[in-house]
Amino acid sequence: MTTRIAILDDYRSAALGSADWDSLGSEAEVEVFDTYIEGEAAVAKALQGFDVVVAMRERTPFPKSLIDALPDLKLLITTGMRNLSFDMGAAREKGIVVCGTAMLGYPAAEHALALIFALFKKISTEDRVMHEGGWQGAVSEGMNGKTLGLLGLGKLGGMVAKVALALGMDVIAWSENLTEERCREVGVTRVSIDALFAESDVISIHLVLSDRTRGLVGFPELTLMKSSAYLVNTSRGPIVDEGALVEALANNTIAGAGIDVYDVEPLPRNHPFRSLDNAVLTGHTGYVVKELNALVYGEAVENITAWMKGAPIRVLNDG
Repeated sequence: MTTRIAILDDYRSAALGSADWDSLGSEAEVEVFDTYIEGEAAVAKALQGFDVVVAMRERTPFPKSLIDALPDLKLLITTGMRNLSFDMGAAREKGIVVCGTAMLGYPAAEHALALIFALFKKISTEDRVMHEGGWQGAVSEGMNGKTLGLLGLGKLGGMVAKVALALGMDVIAWSENLTEERCREVGVTRVSIDALFAESDVISIHLVLSDRTRGLVGFPELTLMKSSAYLVNTSRGPIVDEGALVEALANNTIAGAGIDVYDVEPLPRNHPFRSLDNAVLTGHTGYVVKELNALVYGEAVENITAWMKGAPIRVLNDG
């Protein structure tokens, strides 16, 4: 009996080359979806008849309504060991096993730093000018002596802080439950949220999206920032009021932004961000590196193998 397996949202066609899918045997039939399927009805239609679905993080949500529309689904895999866009209870009620994989703990911090460097060093502007036949299109800025503000000082924020400190930057931080002990451990200064926005030359967001952080950065906070300051978001789009950020960039309330995450993903073609010269944009690629693909798809194959043998591993919805 054939086991049909769907791999969703493999935009870079990396999944098949990142793991040994052939080890699943000749009865496993794997189909890759390398473009985004827009709308729940379209997802439900595309996934009819599949026994197993491998999803990349929250790119395609699985609410109860979608789960109910997939009568053949038996195993749902998310990359990562947490996925708030999956209705774990609904899957459990339907007898669907949900499994996860490990993730790498450093790529998003590296990406945040890359965006910070790109903003200060005008990398995207210089690259464009050079490719168009020009020479020296912008004046870059030094980072030594500037102030980095971190919204969140967990593992990722701590990594970014260490690099900034090594560059001679002053680093300040705020989050709702941030302690002086944690700040001393990393070597940064704890400040109020208003002070962080007012004093920073660049702010990098490293918070989990929740009811408390949704819309945390809006008009009031952006107005507090220096007109020469930058905002970097590699966490989740809705932490920042997107309309407020578009306006702040368009009006030069702040100097620029480095953005990897958005309210709607993939980012619509006509989104205002795409027309702003002071926005450095990437397509939620902060966590996706070659090493991650090998890890998550390799463990997805392990999850499927274990499930086929009747002993599923890394189960997320057995509680």
